[in-house]
Amino acid sequence: MLTAEVFWGKVIPSLNQGLVLSLSLIIPSAIIGFLGGIVIGAVRVYAPVPFRRAADVYVALFRGVPLLLQLYFLYYALPKWGVRFSAYQAAVIGFVLCSSAYHSEYIRGALISIRQGQVKAAYSLGFSTLDMVLHIVIPQAVRRALPGCGNEVIYLIKYSSLAYVITFIELTGHAKELTARSFHYIEIYFTAGMYYLAMTTLATWLLKYLEKKAYVPGFGQQR
Repeated sequence: MLTAEVFWGKVIPSLNQGLVLSLSLIIPSAIIGFLGGIVIGAVRVYAPVPFRRAADVYVALFRGVPLLLQLYFLYYALPKWGVRFSAYQAAVIGFVLCSSAYHSEYIRGALISIRQGQVKAAYSLGFSTLDMVLHIVIPQAVRRALPGCGNEVIYLIKYSSLAYVITFIELTGHAKELTARSFHYIEIYFTAGMYYLAMTTLATWLLKYLEKKAYVPGFGQQR
């Protein structure tokens, strides 16, 4: 039986350390992954054909290969070619590359949904393709893609638990180390699960808030 003294004196402080490390992975990965998804999504719709094909290959690769294998490749395989990353760097790079691929799908769908009349009107007013995409299409597409991209952020919070397999000891890694020493699997893993539930709940609330802030009267439906 796990005593309250041990729980509050050892388990919670250790999990709190893991939580800080998890957030250090999740926050930059979510932000950079979202921005990367916007760029890749725009390339897949508006760039010249060779760039579109290259972006399509990128998305197919990182959506088709399990994230765990991607992390293994970055951390364990690349050093064979002289490319070395720390565990933290490999985890962030892996999460960003994977998240960008998924975000780009939501962005691409949103870009395609923009009425072509707006695109033609922009060209008739003298907008270049880049200006049209940056100032007219992307702002609308991002609003439409927010719910889907929000789901990807939620997934990323849970994906972050994979980082411990490449020796970055985040929340799940700390929980695993605690159970290895104490054998209190139920109490520790349940508590770690509550940490993840709290993070996903907070992220859901923040994403809903962003959706409301980005809402424009007459543009879609506010829930």
